[in-house]
Amino acid sequence: MATYAIGDIQGCFEPLQRLLKKVDFNPHQDKLWLAGDMVHRGHDSLGTLRFLYEHRSQVTAVLGNHDLHLLAIAHGAKRLTDKEHDLAKILRAKDADTLLGWLQKQPLMVHKKVNGKYFSMVHAGIPPIWSMSKALELAGEVHKALQDPAMAEAYFFGMYGNEPHKWSDHLIGVERLRSITNYFTRMRFCKEDGTLDLVTKQGPLAAHHDYHPWFSFKNRKTKNDRIIFGHWAALEGEANTKNVYALDTGCVWGGYLTAMKMEDESFYCADCPL
Repeated sequence: MATYAIGDIQGCFEPLQRLLKKVDFNPHQDKLWLAGDMVHRGHDSLGTLRFLYEHRSQVTAVLGNHDLHLLAIAHGAKRLTDKEHDLAKILRAKDADTLLGWLQKQPLMVHKKVNGKYFSMVHAGIPPIWSMSKALELAGEVHKALQDPAMAEAYFFGMYGNEPHKWSDHLIGVERLRSITNYFTRMRFCKEDGTLDLVTKQGPLAAHHDYHPWFSFKNRKTKNDRIIFGHWAALEGEANTKNVYALDTGCVWGGYLTAMKMEDESFYCADCPL
């Protein structure tokens, strides 16, 4: 049995199939960990979701910002644009309720043991000010909200926005949930105190004064934990930080789809032609 952690698929179903063939994935015994952004912008988000749902007993996934965007559209909190054909196909599908229901049940963070070692997985990252237990607690708050129909509705209608820029334990309501979500699904650069820059999307050299990649702070509270994440294609899979595994290698932009075999931390790639 093997466990493969895979970066942002974003609806690139054909490269996913080739990657799984390359690693000789056995759906009856192997496991998949997915670092979020399973849908949006690729050629076959519907096919991707159907495959993941079909193999849901083998799948451990976290939500990314694009997954949440799809759910927000489904809840009427956002309108489809003319370019979002891949998401429209999901929403029109006969099995849409089943697929979206499964997607909404996924957490923002997982923390599990694989082959005797604990791994955590999030879509974007964990700010340096949060311990592992704090991160799990806060991810649980959003997950709980998503499972309550009334709370989920309020959450999706209030999810969008860059503020507050800095975490505070005193935040309440939708503002609190938005802040948690932004850290887990949108963060790249922040200050040591957790202040976010949600505008800059390039590589580490583009950081503004006092802002750095979230994983680069020496006093980061999770520096001894193994963390898998996606989201940041500009890193090209290189976090250059011990125990931090960057798996978004820009498949949807013509790069690669990357998998890490968690048992021995070996890497596999499939190219993603546009």
